[in-house]
Amino acid sequence: MSEWSEGGPGQKKLPYPFYVDIVTKRYFDGVDNKRMDQVLDCFTPDAVLHEVTSDTRHAGIDAIRAMFEKLFADFSDIWHGNFVHTADPASNAICSQFTVLITPHGGDELRYENCNRFYLKGDRFHRVYVYMSGDNLLKEGDA
Repeated sequence: MSEWSEGGPGQKKLPYPFYVDIVTKRYFDGVDNKRMDQVLDCFTPDAVLHEVTSDTRHAGIDAIRAMFEKLFADFSDIWHGNFVHTADPASNAICSQFTVLITPHGGDELRYENCNRFYLKGDRFHRVYVYMSGDNLLKEGDA
């Protein structure tokens, strides 16, 4: 494949359960348990995570790491659940709707209803689009 594009031709189809597994058992489990290596292992080195609601982009694994370092430092508890997934192996992508319960240090729990669109390159996230129901929690970190 000479040039990768989101959902474009030449995608490697993976089994449907793989998409649900990488989103829930690998990625969000890593986020909820603040396991940085587990989270970053889901991304290609040149991945881009775009929080669309506020148009905030994190380009490359170092920027994504810095974003998660800030998220993990700013919030004492993080939980993602109530998932509804629609995977599309033909485009090597999955769309996931879910609830987020997140508690800032010394603050009250916040509830979000979010939707992410994950495009994979091979078996890792290459482009992730995050749609949040509230203020952007995925701020730039110190990369």
